[in-house]
This record gives sequence, C-alpha cells and structure tokens, in this order.
Amino acid sequence: MQTLIRLSAVLAIALALANCQVGSGFTSSRAAPVLGGALQIGVPPSYCIDGKASRESRDTAVILMGRCSDAMKAIPALITVSIGQGGSAGVMTAGGQALAAFFASQQGRATLARSGRAGDVKIIAALSAGDAFLLHLQDRNVGEYWRAVIGVKARLVTLSATGTDEVRLDPVEGRKILEKALDALRTANKAPV
Repeated sequence: MQTLIRLSAVLAIALALANCQVGSGFTSSRAAPVLGGALQIGVPPSYCIDGKASRESRDTAVILMGRCSDAMKAIPALITVSIGQGGSAGVMTAGGQALAAFFASQQGRATLARSGRAGDVKIIAALSAGDAFLLHLQDRNVGEYWRAVIGVKARLVTLSATGTDEVRLDPVEGRKILEKALDALRTANKAPV
C-alpha cells in the first residue's frame, strides 16, 4: 500500500508536468542538456526542441519537440518529455504489474487525463518494454496516443507523442515516434565507455 501511495504521488507530479501546454519557437539540435547537465534530452531525427515552449525549473523540466521546418516529410507530432525530481525514478522499481494496476485505478486514470478527470481517459494497452513502461491511451481531449514512463539517471521521465490541433496522429505512427524518442533519450544518456 505504501508503495502504491508513493507511486501515485511521484507519477501525479511527473504526469501533471506532461500536460502543460505552452507556445512555439523551434531550435535544431540532436541532444540538449537540461537541469544543469543532470541529463540530456535526445532528439529523434526530423524533430527539433521548441526552446520557447519548453520549461525548466530548479529540479524538473518539460521539453516540447515538433517536426523541424526543414523536415516537412516528417509526420506532424508533438513530443513531450517531462523530467521529474532527482530520485523520482525509484517508482519504477515497483515493476510493470504495479504500474499497470496504478494506471488502471481511478486515481491513475485521473493522473493520465489531460483534464484531470478519470472518466476522460481509457487505457487501451499497458505494457513493459525493456526499461520503459508504455501506455496506449484514448483521451477525450487529446485523442488516441502513446505515452512512456522510464527512469533515467534516477529521474522519472515521461514521454508522449500526440497529434496537433490540425492533424491527429495515427496510433501506429505515434508509437514509432515515441520509440524513436525513447531511443534518442537512451542514447543521449549513455555513460561514456
């Protein structure tokens, strides 16, 4: 029970950060340090960090990415990377079953929902994928999309790939983009050999 309460608190903070919506102004880079270099944001090919819309506090960050202006063949998508406080990745030790149980609960669905209301989100699938936990969701305000939860350098990081206001993102393409973002994040944070 104590693990579920701790999991709930940490995930609520990280996922609330992921629901922030802010402006635009893209800059191109394949990786960028955040939180004083505590970790690197890896950027998948054809996407760029939106420096004006991204936010960083003393111990958390929300980084937004969209397709680069010179990559118009890339699928239009908004990639959101939310980074929790130092030590917040400890909830990942609960394992896939505990994470799935939390997200299936009313409190977990409310945490996932853009509106904060459990009834506005439906979990289509929840699965472990190596060191990450993936969620395929249907949100009344966002549509169908994928989200990942992963621990990176002791911080809980959530990533999502959603469509834009003008163009919905096909769920199959959304998962591909999310996996590319996860791979870029992992690569950018590998310890030098």
